[in-house]
Amino acid sequence: MIIDTVGVWGLMVGVIVLFFIILYFVPIGLWFSALVSGVRISLLQLVLMRFRKVPPGVIVTALIEGTKADVPLNRDALEAHYLAGGHVARVVHALVSASKANIELTFNMATAIDLAGRDVFEAVQMSVNPKVINTPPVTAVSKDGIQLIAKARVTVRANIKQLVGGAGEETVLARVGEGIVSSIGSSHSHKAVLENPDFISRVVLEKGLDAGTAFEILSIDIADIDIGKNIGAVLQMDQAEADKNIAQAKAEERRAMAIALEQENKAIAQEMKAKVIEAEAQVPLAISESFRSGNLGIMDYMKYKNIMADTSMRDSISGEDAKPQE
Repeated sequence: MIIDTVGVWGLMVGVIVLFFIILYFVPIGLWFSALVSGVRISLLQLVLMRFRKVPPGVIVTALIEGTKADVPLNRDALEAHYLAGGHVARVVHALVSASKANIELTFNMATAIDLAGRDVFEAVQMSVNPKVINTPPVTAVSKDGIQLIAKARVTVRANIKQLVGGAGEETVLARVGEGIVSSIGSSHSHKAVLENPDFISRVVLEKGLDAGTAFEILSIDIADIDIGKNIGAVLQMDQAEADKNIAQAKAEERRAMAIALEQENKAIAQEMKAKVIEAEAQVPLAISESFRSGNLGIMDYMKYKNIMADTSMRDSISGEDAKPQE
């Protein structure tokens, strides 16, 4: 009796498991939902989706949404996009939103944008509701040398046709920053920029900075401008300091050359003095040789001594006269 009871319970459990397996592979409820929603899809196709590893719920839900929004969709195309790693629900949401907003967006374009890694649904929303991007502080210097720090708000709208291969927000911000630097740098005075900040907006917008990007720039508004350093004065001070260092270096070079020339003159003077001393040392020898050879007599020698004494006296007198009186 007990064995029969266990067998009955086992059979019931097996039947229940088999029933859920059948419901999993044969989603009758999902097929009925599609049928009452006006989506024509066979039960066999839902079963085959399981074997193709495509969740029938995702495809059927997308077909129902497209049918209710009067957006034609192809089941095979949806399955192919899912197998390619795309987001089927996001693509269908984008197609429905674009249809309601009268934005030209085809299924192939939407799937290409999705597979490129961009959020196509967010792009459609941005086309309807433009997005405001705040730039970081941009530093620029006007021609009078005054530094200005500007912040801008850039209003952009998604360019659906440029989402594939188009540059992103970073490129837009970089180009806007470049335009701000260029416009401030071309201004003759920082006061003119402070008085008319819309001058920056006009100059930047005329440059067509959104070319090749995934966005269309609608407006550029200068939110804030602050005055920074006087770069011109700082550069002049740096130049003056550099000129001073150069002048000091040249003066030091001239002083070193003068010292070297003085040392050279001293060496020449000492050499000449040595030659004079050497010549004076030769005089007694020459006198002695003249005595021995008879070319010099005693009277000539006495005249020589008198001349030397007279010269010495004159030198001593001139030396005393040259001294300052106390």
